[in-house]
Amino acid sequence: MPSALELLRTVFGYTSFRGAQEEIIAHVGGGGDALVLMPTGGGKSLCYQIPALLRPGVAVVVSPLIALMQDQVDALLQLGVRAAFLNSSQDGDEARAVQKRLMAGELDLLYVAPERLVLDNFLALLDHIQERHGLTLFAIDEAHCVSQWGHDFRPEYIQLSILQERFPRVPRIALTATADELTRSEIVSKLGLSAARQFVSSFDRPNIRYRVVEKDNTRRQLMDFLKGHGDGPGHLGEAGIVYCLSRKKVDETAAWLLDQGIKALPYHAGMDAASRRSHQQRFLREDGIVMVATIAFGMGIDKPDVRFVAHLDLPKSLEGYYQETGRAGRDGEPSEAWLAYGLSDVMLLKNWIEQSGAPEEQKRIESQKLSAMLGYCEAVRCRRQVLLNYFGEERALPCGNCDTCLEPPETWDGTVAAQKFMSAILRTGQRFGAGHLIEILRGKATDKVKNWSHDMLPTFGVGADLDEAAWRGVARQLVAMGLLHADAHGSLQLTAEARPVLKGETTLELRRHRPKQVRSKEKRVKERRPDHAALDAAGQDLFDALRAWRRKLSEAQNVPPYVILHDATLHELVRLRPGTEEELAQVSGIGARKLERYGEDLLALLGK
Repeated sequence: MPSALELLRTVFGYTSFRGAQEEIIAHVGGGGDALVLMPTGGGKSLCYQIPALLRPGVAVVVSPLIALMQDQVDALLQLGVRAAFLNSSQDGDEARAVQKRLMAGELDLLYVAPERLVLDNFLALLDHIQERHGLTLFAIDEAHCVSQWGHDFRPEYIQLSILQERFPRVPRIALTATADELTRSEIVSKLGLSAARQFVSSFDRPNIRYRVVEKDNTRRQLMDFLKGHGDGPGHLGEAGIVYCLSRKKVDETAAWLLDQGIKALPYHAGMDAASRRSHQQRFLREDGIVMVATIAFGMGIDKPDVRFVAHLDLPKSLEGYYQETGRAGRDGEPSEAWLAYGLSDVMLLKNWIEQSGAPEEQKRIESQKLSAMLGYCEAVRCRRQVLLNYFGEERALPCGNCDTCLEPPETWDGTVAAQKFMSAILRTGQRFGAGHLIEILRGKATDKVKNWSHDMLPTFGVGADLDEAAWRGVARQLVAMGLLHADAHGSLQLTAEARPVLKGETTLELRRHRPKQVRSKEKRVKERRPDHAALDAAGQDLFDALRAWRRKLSEAQNVPPYVILHDATLHELVRLRPGTEEELAQVSGIGARKLERYGEDLLALLGK
């Protein structure tokens, strides 16, 4: 029986484990239960795939998405691993063929949806497999779906506790990239993993650069981001995801991007299943596609070369934001997470929470999560520190790779400004939104202001020293600090915490609004990420030839290009220029089966 390290090298093509992978594999391979928290791109799959190959029998992997199953199985088949899936995309003949192979002991890994696994007839099938061939382990992927407080809640996940009751001697490993303390405790209690060993890796994704901008003209801001006219290197021609809160905004944004010459596709739950499937396949298999989507898209997407994730609206929680931004840069290459948000986003989300039919406890938790999200957006310290701290991880030093590190914000004593804003709220009966209040403070005698006689208030014009954008910044920060509350109609009201500020018993340090400045081309080039665009002409030609070869193979085999070889492997081939099969075998990502299948072609291309 080969060792875990030998399997890593010969099957998967890697020379060493990362982080806690080796320890997790040894624990699960030895029959222990485990809860694994590891960031996206951290190598979670190997933590159950290698034990599945080390132990006799069949490993059952519970996966919530058809696309994820397909990708995982395609990748394993490329490696020569006996894997298959059972899901609703298959017709009766296909499903029966998989079950026949399962019964014959011809599979090492079987991927299945939670809905199918908990069916009586499928559990009976597993009973038979246990008696005949043995069950290696159960892997529960995307385990955070068990959390009723989470944004990806799947009721079927709660029923997976039956695995402990029915197969007590089969080890279980639950894995997720997104779990705060509350979600972690839910996973343990609802899946019966109280005795499981917990492996918590760092949540840090150092290759992702985080940026937050104040909404101004969102489409223009997005285009500046894509073209590199703002604070980043630009992403034209690269794969990315743009998240929007509503289906209508998804459709409109995708159409607008297409008009701008960008290959964009919409994705949301309001589309028919065939269109969603088609768009997802194009995103996975074509280069440079931008998917504009609601949060219905993304979980389990393994595409490694997503260079950016942009949010055009405020996410509901830091868990959701972390998971969505984590879809960028799975290959470890520099990537960006860009978020545009405004006070209207806050009002909308608060209104959704208050108007929902959820129990009061759930509303309270969702409000806390939204407050944490606001705190991240308005942070004056390193965003990575704020994000990691939310997940219970301390980072001693600023990261140097977020907007607040690269361009530290100025702060100012905003106590008097806050008092003026609060006074305007009180004098107008706490019945108006930010726009009307700012008009009063700036002395704008609009028809609405006059109709309410608000031009006669003592606060009229007392804030003329600040422009509208600056006042909106004040309002956002006061809401983020919990000093103001927005009701269901968007009216701003004072909270109990505002009283000490209004009475002058405490001071407030606020983030100063800074007008956007377009940086010079020289500065943008200087800050451009250290990607592989620096290849010399010959190297770029070879890289392009390798990608063209890979694309032809992927189309012939009907699999995404990265299932053949990752971009990182292609870059290493260009850098090392191996001339023999022995040298080719030393390249990361080329195991024995890929060497056998593609070695001759690769050596021919590299020898040109």
